[in-house]
Amino acid sequence: MPGPTLLISDLHLSASRPRTTTALLALLAGPAREASALYILGDLFDYWIGDEDVDDPAVRPVVDALAAVSAAGTAVSFMHGNRDFLVGARFAAAAGARLLPDPLLLDLDGVPTLLMHGDTLCIEDAGYNRFRATVRDPAWQQAFLDRPVAARREEAQRLRAISEHEKKSKSAEIMDVTPSEVLRMLRTHGYPRLVHGHTHRPALHLHPVDGYACERWVLPDWRDAATGLRAAGGRLQRF
Repeated sequence: MPGPTLLISDLHLSASRPRTTTALLALLAGPAREASALYILGDLFDYWIGDEDVDDPAVRPVVDALAAVSAAGTAVSFMHGNRDFLVGARFAAAAGARLLPDPLLLDLDGVPTLLMHGDTLCIEDAGYNRFRATVRDPAWQQAFLDRPVAARREEAQRLRAISEHEKKSKSAEIMDVTPSEVLRMLRTHGYPRLVHGHTHRPALHLHPVDGYACERWVLPDWRDAATGLRAAGGRLQRF
């Protein structure tokens, strides 16, 4: 019988959080080897300045562990988050991973399931959406990647500090998903089950939409506990 599918997001790996990296390596050495697929739905890394980071001493063990899982037969897939949107082809090749579009509709054991990072559901956060439009522009990305590595790292840390400062003045509602956008996405994609991260508010929500009862599963971040979702037999369970 095929193994389960595992879904995780928002690990925010960095040298300052070694315990999170240890937890991920344990997952990749154990349960992920028994899975048929592993989906990483964004923000695997706290920030990513370009694929030179593949050779960073804090990153290389993760890349090698992902490659080993992939070589063992688990299909590894990665979706960009709002922190690691510059992950590119070199990382994918080194990690044995497939880069995914956002959103992605797929069949999980007979259940149509829509996978997203989740940031595009937060349409009321105007400041973030202006920032996202800027950094997702190919011209901006190329100009950033043309800069020296040290300058890119300094800029990423500066932007990270600004983001953390701005969060303190934003309401919880603004930083959460916008209900009307959730309903629009569910309608657009044929009333699937929805799985996303980004908001760091793990929960199961039920959305009645046009006579359908749609589940919305929110993945947790890993700062407090290493947790994800396990899909098997058409059902999702936290692990």
